[in-house]
Amino acid sequence: MNVWFLGTGTSQGIPVIGSTHPVSFSSDPRDKRLRVSVWVYWEGHSYIIDCGPDFRQQMLTCGCVKIDGILYTHEHADHTAGLDDIRPYFFRQGNIPIYAHKRVLRNLEKRFDYIFEEENKYPGAPSVSVNEVINNEPFPAGNKTVIPIGILHGSLEIFGYRIGNFAYLTDVKTVAPEETEKLKGLKVLVVSALREEPHHSHFNLDEALDFIASVKPERAYITHISHMMGFHAEVQGKLPANVFLAYDNLQITL
Repeated sequence: MNVWFLGTGTSQGIPVIGSTHPVSFSSDPRDKRLRVSVWVYWEGHSYIIDCGPDFRQQMLTCGCVKIDGILYTHEHADHTAGLDDIRPYFFRQGNIPIYAHKRVLRNLEKRFDYIFEEENKYPGAPSVSVNEVINNEPFPAGNKTVIPIGILHGSLEIFGYRIGNFAYLTDVKTVAPEETEKLKGLKVLVVSALREEPHHSHFNLDEALDFIASVKPERAYITHISHMMGFHAEVQGKLPANVFLAYDNLQITL
């Protein structure tokens, strides 16, 4: 399995428009972060987790030419705003499968009504095949099984996903013990950490490190990083040996 980190930034990206924070002027390319997303692919199967406003740019950069499905964690714009840019894939492949919580599907239907329209549809609009994700109900993805991981983003119920020995959890604040159990035996865990200071709806760095220690993956990667975390090189130097700050266009194999 291969994982391409398409974006590793928070909702505003890095640099933030108009920011005077020192990280915004960094010359290290690892400090330039698009909105958070990953491409997971193996044996001819290709899935995207979240499809934010930088989706088109990310697809051109990574060279992904086929999408077998998009898995949504939740409905916030930095995770969903790129849905219209599936058009080139739709024109080649037909309906693009999407997978999401029922609440998220309703949100997408409202915001992108022309995509979900069934009568008098504009001929240039893409179409999707809708798949509701329900906690504790795994579903197939290619020749693998996806296990939904129920987590809380503040008080909002959202999903992380486990595919084989890989798991991806972003915008995390709380994970119940029974959901943590679903993550045992991982080779790679990706989990979000916004900054070092506490936040009401996101793990900070210490919380993410504590969570990683409880799950005990072989390797862990931190994503959904704000400029307030600091410079990539400096933060990486503080982390345990098996924990890494992810960065845009990082590619890993497991």
